[in-house]
Amino acid sequence: LCVLSSFLADAEMRGGPDPEMAAIMGFSGFGKKARTFDLEAMFEQTRRTAVERSRKVLGKKCKFSQLMHFKTCSVILVWDDNPVKKIPDSHEITLQHGTKAVSALGLDPSGARLITGGYDYDVKFWDFAGMDASLQAFRSLQPCECHQIRSLQYSSTGDVILVVSGNSQAKVLDRDGFPVMECIKGDQYIVDMTNTKGHTAMLNSGCWHPKIKEEFLTCSNDGTVRTWDINNEKKHKTVFKPRSSQGKRAIPTSCTYSRDGKLIAAGCQDGSIQIWDRNMTVHTKFHCRQAHAPGTDTSCLTFSYDGIVLASRGGDNTLKLWDIRQLKKPLNSAESLPSFFPMTDCCFSPDDKILVTGTSVKRGGGSGKLCFFYRETLQKLYEIEVTDASVVRSLWHPKLNQIMVGTGNGLAKVYYDPVKSQRGAKLCVVKTKRKERPAETLTQDYIITPHALPMFREPRQRSTRKQLEKDRLDPVKSHKPEPPVAGPGRGGRVGTHGGTLSSYIVKNIALDKTDDSNPREAILRHAKEAEENPYWISPAYAKTQPKAVFAEVEPEDDETDKPEWKKRKI
Repeated sequence: LCVLSSFLADAEMRGGPDPEMAAIMGFSGFGKKARTFDLEAMFEQTRRTAVERSRKVLGKKCKFSQLMHFKTCSVILVWDDNPVKKIPDSHEITLQHGTKAVSALGLDPSGARLITGGYDYDVKFWDFAGMDASLQAFRSLQPCECHQIRSLQYSSTGDVILVVSGNSQAKVLDRDGFPVMECIKGDQYIVDMTNTKGHTAMLNSGCWHPKIKEEFLTCSNDGTVRTWDINNEKKHKTVFKPRSSQGKRAIPTSCTYSRDGKLIAAGCQDGSIQIWDRNMTVHTKFHCRQAHAPGTDTSCLTFSYDGIVLASRGGDNTLKLWDIRQLKKPLNSAESLPSFFPMTDCCFSPDDKILVTGTSVKRGGGSGKLCFFYRETLQKLYEIEVTDASVVRSLWHPKLNQIMVGTGNGLAKVYYDPVKSQRGAKLCVVKTKRKERPAETLTQDYIITPHALPMFREPRQRSTRKQLEKDRLDPVKSHKPEPPVAGPGRGGRVGTHGGTLSSYIVKNIALDKTDDSNPREAILRHAKEAEENPYWISPAYAKTQPKAVFAEVEPEDDETDKPEWKKRKI
């Protein structure tokens, strides 16, 4: 304590503690003092730490991106080298539409609902999210009565459906199958089809505009391609008339819009493909006169997703690719693809590198196939044997990555891959069919209303005239006389032989004086008496001709030697 006191006294005299002494004693002072910070040093340290951390993160990102790029390149390389792996065909489900050919398929843009139409006039609705493993359609209807369904398509928004059948009037239905509009029928007695308000012959195909949701396109056997507005069913919007090389009418069998909706293409029965600008209805913008064999139905035209290439499925058993900028000759062609249906179609894969179409077979002639071609060369990559019937319709949905196929025996098949495909058929195959419990079934109760029966119903007040008419029909109130008795009499009344007793007696008791004897015998009966005692004939000829002279029998004339004009007309 003495040393500490002397130290403090010396420190007060010097004005502060001695640093050396403070170090020896182990303290620097007494009382709480504010802590001082070197801000510049702290900022510099923080900046260096941030820079070093940024460099580390950037280095990791670069390494990760290089690794991902390497992996992506490897995957793309493998993908391009094996295009068959793009095809989602590892699994399939079968939807039973009917017994006749499935001639139309449609899938909404979201891929939630599928519609099928066939030669049995039915249109069926399938909901992937609502179906279970039993795969039953939730609605079936006949929108066009007894006309075959030729085309079905959802609009770009998926709220309405275009139905093209074998009649001359296309229909538009909503998502639930209720009618929205029906196109008007044209006047078939007008020669110029431009002056008619609608089609006058059977429809062949139809489709929606890819950009304008209210506009759709139809083609018909009347030789016209017409555009329609869903808000105006009384008249078409525009008319396009395909012409042959001689300037005559050409019947369009298929039609479609380009991907941007600016071009309209039609395939005709004379083998030509004609393309118009949507705003120019008279002259074609592109055309090819000998695209397919004349006299065959070009069953499908479809544009690629890039809008440059046009694929055509011909009735001459070919599949061709065209560059719309140069339609003189096809880019590539695939042959030996039988097509027996006028709506056999083709479609592009979602990546625009594969082209798909189906083949037709005769009954007992094998299995219909779904063929996949490489777009650049139209070399066959792969084929699927679908069923022992023709493959009519094919559809590859870009969002679901699933392939829908319509066949000639009433089946609609959906091909998918659990890894590559999305939703669609994957939603319904995992749902087991729900067993119906007897306790949950509702029994139909009968409601008996006595006053609804005629015997308990109270008569309503009628007018005098109606009451008199009703009394007139009543035989008791109108004192109607009894009608004549048919057949034998009964109840004390004489039958229909006579209304009085005398007529009845004459009919049943009087003698019948009908003479049924032979007239020859009746005459010869007097022959002996006339010969012994002649009275009329013999005395008159007794002096002039005592011996009777009879006419000789002349032979019949032989008419065989007579000319035709002298012969007797029978």
